Amino acid sequence: MSIFGKIMSAIFGTQAQAAEAGQVVANVDVAAVLDKAVAEKKEKLDWRNSIVDLMKAIDLDSSLANRKQLAKDLNYTGDMNDSASMNIWLHKQVMDRLAKNSGKPTSDLMKK
Repeated sequence: MSIFGKIMSAIFGTQAQAAEAGQVVANVDVAAVLDKAVAEKKEKLDWRNSIVDLMKAIDLDSSLANRKQLAKDLNYTGDMNDSASMNIWLHKQVMDRLAKNSGKPTSDLMKK
């Protein structure tokens, strides 16, 4: 399973395949799922702004190697050695795709 597929599964559960197929899974509140996951952690995680924190929140390996794999999964064409730029791009892409699959605007996921 791709890294993005693992993110989808962690958030959408059994509905992840439908979401990956482009079907809206409107009954899943992505922000609530991620907020709950963060609340269960013993560290402060800012999933709304950090791909590393989002991955940590759902117990995924957030290593550079895994983020590079996620970048490949999502067709990143930038310099993978510029991890800061890649991380910003990854976070935006993941948030956009989560919003699209949940039927909510990205801005709903980003607000605090």
